[in-house]
Amino acid sequence: MNGIATGRIVILGAGLAALTAALRLAPRPVLLISPDPLGQGASSAWAQGGVAAAMDPADSPEAHAEDTLNAGAGLVDPEIAHLVTRAARAQILDLTEIGTPFDRTMEGGYVLSREAAHRAARVVRVRGDQAGAEITRALVAAVRATPSVQVLEGFLATGLEIADGRVSGVRLMRESGSAETLLRAPAILLAAGGSGGLYAVTTNPPRIAGQAIGMAARAGAVIADPEFVQFHPTAMDVGEDPAPLATEALRGEGAHLVNNAGERFMLAVHPDAELAPRDIVARAVYLQSQAGQRPALDTRGCLGARVLTDFPAVAGACTRAGIDPTSELIPVAAAAHYHMGGVETDRNGRTSLPGLWACGEAASTGLHGANRLASNGLLEALVFAGRCAESIAATVPVASTGAVVLPDLSPRPLPDPALVARLRRAMTAGAGVVRDAVGLTQCLHEIEAVEAGQPDCEVLRNMTATARLIATAALARRESRGAHFRSDFRETQGAVGRRTRMTLVEAMALRPSLKEPA
Repeated sequence: MNGIATGRIVILGAGLAALTAALRLAPRPVLLISPDPLGQGASSAWAQGGVAAAMDPADSPEAHAEDTLNAGAGLVDPEIAHLVTRAARAQILDLTEIGTPFDRTMEGGYVLSREAAHRAARVVRVRGDQAGAEITRALVAAVRATPSVQVLEGFLATGLEIADGRVSGVRLMRESGSAETLLRAPAILLAAGGSGGLYAVTTNPPRIAGQAIGMAARAGAVIADPEFVQFHPTAMDVGEDPAPLATEALRGEGAHLVNNAGERFMLAVHPDAELAPRDIVARAVYLQSQAGQRPALDTRGCLGARVLTDFPAVAGACTRAGIDPTSELIPVAAAAHYHMGGVETDRNGRTSLPGLWACGEAASTGLHGANRLASNGLLEALVFAGRCAESIAATVPVASTGAVVLPDLSPRPLPDPALVARLRRAMTAGAGVVRDAVGLTQCLHEIEAVEAGQPDCEVLRNMTATARLIATAALARRESRGAHFRSDFRETQGAVGRRTRMTLVEAMALRPSLKEPA
């Protein structure tokens, strides 16, 4: 394929990880590529809870790391947990420096919320549930003001180019559909989001559907822990796609989960009730839904009218749905929210493919294990964006370069919406909150059928690659651990688990041997 070359470092993505990396690389020339305008379409901009950090003098990075290890169900890398939690305070101070309007106390300290599986209030927030949006806004303004960063909006990455054993470029097309063009670059940083949109019920922006992980997998990258998908227990069940999120901070403030009989069902499930680890709460909500008991969140007693001012995103979603949360319950459902698995990286963000780095939700650093601790996602994105930037700067020679201008391209079809909908239904039915061999096997058959329905569509093949890795790894893991729950293998095999490391070729070869009878 003919293409063009640049000396700029290419960053794929427009969320917290991508924006932070671009700033940390300055004054190195960077090209930031996003299918959507900056600040739109990234999962991190939708994050409500905030950034976890031990900002209270009574708290500590060590305690934060211990909570991370406990939530991760035996798969968290202890070294990475301590590395990230020790760096957390500096991330909050850096974001404050560029203008992020974190909620502050009268004395000037940070307002801290407690979320599930944290022993202390350590989630730094903005206007209750606006953390992701406000942090993104501050980072976008800083990127726009940085001369070394060129922003290219409206282009979607479809594949990675390999030459001489390393990633040498990326194939791009217009987000509205066009023929591909190849952009060669000295280094590629993959920071383009997770996989929630592969599921029929998700809190993620529509475009975040496994394309980044699938693109790396198709190029030969090792993918770690793909079976571990976190389902948020309190997506608002109000008929919207994606589903609005009722932030965990509501439960931190005392909101209760009840069913249509008025029963607080979490009291019988876990000692921490609504603040139990997310996988436990999500399964309880899912099972209530499956039983027709219509789970809902009750904010009336703990927040009352405060929900309207302290949690504007939740209040807005309630208004759209015709719900008054000061007097009515908020119906909820478990929804695909965060992918703990992703492109495996080392502690500096380097992947198994020379020339390719990864950070954010597309990466698997070893921090989250089998179940991400609440509000550690934005923290990991910030910390590893900086580490990737340092590694790239130390590895790639500086090159003088001008602005990149991509040619006009002829139209090309995007994924068939009917096939995408079929894929999402298959993943929810077979690789969702509760899994078994029969459902996962059927899911893999459906993935193959979807891919065969439009075999020349690169974007769809990236999605099906990630879906196949999730389902294959879930079928191979014959235990329940963290967010991965097998109804046919309910027990956890030992306190310390074995991480999955798999290439797409290995997944394709492994699947036939894993067929199990119905």
